[in-house]
Amino acid sequence: MPCQKGDLFGQLMREDPSTIKGAETLMLGEMLTLPQNFGNIFLGETFSSYISVHNDSNQVVKDILVKADLQTSSQRLNLSASNSAVAELKPECCIDDVIHHEVKEIGTHILVCAVSYTTQYGEKLYFRKFFKFQVLKPLDVKTKFYNAETDEVFLEAQIQNITTSPMFMEKVSLEPSMMYNVTELNIVTCGDQGESTFGKMSYLQPMDTRQYLYCLKPKPEYAEKAGVIKGVTVIGKLDIVWKTNLGERGRLQTSQLQRMAPGYGDIRLSLEVIPDTVNLEEPFDIICKITNCSERTMDLVLEMCNTRSIHWCGVSGRQLGKLSPGAFLSLPLTLLSSVQGLQSISGLRLTDTFLKRTYEYDDIAQVCVVCPYTSNES
Repeated sequence: MPCQKGDLFGQLMREDPSTIKGAETLMLGEMLTLPQNFGNIFLGETFSSYISVHNDSNQVVKDILVKADLQTSSQRLNLSASNSAVAELKPECCIDDVIHHEVKEIGTHILVCAVSYTTQYGEKLYFRKFFKFQVLKPLDVKTKFYNAETDEVFLEAQIQNITTSPMFMEKVSLEPSMMYNVTELNIVTCGDQGESTFGKMSYLQPMDTRQYLYCLKPKPEYAEKAGVIKGVTVIGKLDIVWKTNLGERGRLQTSQLQRMAPGYGDIRLSLEVIPDTVNLEEPFDIICKITNCSERTMDLVLEMCNTRSIHWCGVSGRQLGKLSPGAFLSLPLTLLSSVQGLQSISGLRLTDTFLKRTYEYDDIAQVCVVCPYTSNES
């Protein structure tokens, strides 16, 4: 059936997330309406103002100086493009200026416009105008860190639109610190092209929240030291760019994000290589990485204890030698499982012969054990 005139426009208006509900009946969307009042400006946006000083009298005035200051809770900023006086201003003429300022503080702001001039009789006059407005926080940002056994760090950033109008999220990126390389996990690759996990519409409705995920890997020059990093580590900072109803762009950068590096004790044992699936009662190989996280040299002995389902292959009680502070060694091991299903690798013991101290490592990882034999039913 042929579409009636206006149906296509109405459908587009109804599907547009930035359009007021029912606006298709007025043939006008929210994107085309002006703000109701000067009211609020959001942190990260650029405050712009047009200032006009008009001579309403029938006399010529001289030495006109227009000054625009922005008063915040912590400082007073001069926004005037020029601090030089205008020689004269004739009747019904005006002096125009446009000021811009990137808003970096929340709270009450006061625009103070001061004008001084001299009358034709030599009298010096002065007056001021005050314009008050509020700067609000547009976004609520929460972060969570997840530490992987492979020294990777996963960052989850939850970004919520706490304004009363939709936002177009132009960019949300993570600028890593010098120690890390970052991979964005918010794009699904389809062939040669990538599509955002949020779809083609990058609108964030009021009070809606999005979760962005990033993977950080230590750079090669820091990778060997990643296992012995202690205390607080700087990860990087988030860079967020958005646009509001009339195309005003806003930008926020978080402070440096920090995470508490996980504590590994004196010795850290991690797995570098392990298969996902192995066959029942068939030997398989793993590679362990042993890192000395203490500040002293260790002389290590490895013991392998069998469990109900995991059986180690090789000699238990062998000497691994001395391991200096911050150093590591890769240790290939062979084992097999006598039970099917998801089995936990346990039973490794490291003993430091210098202090006669034993470190136990259980539930190091899991492996899926399957039976390679299938019976054919006749």
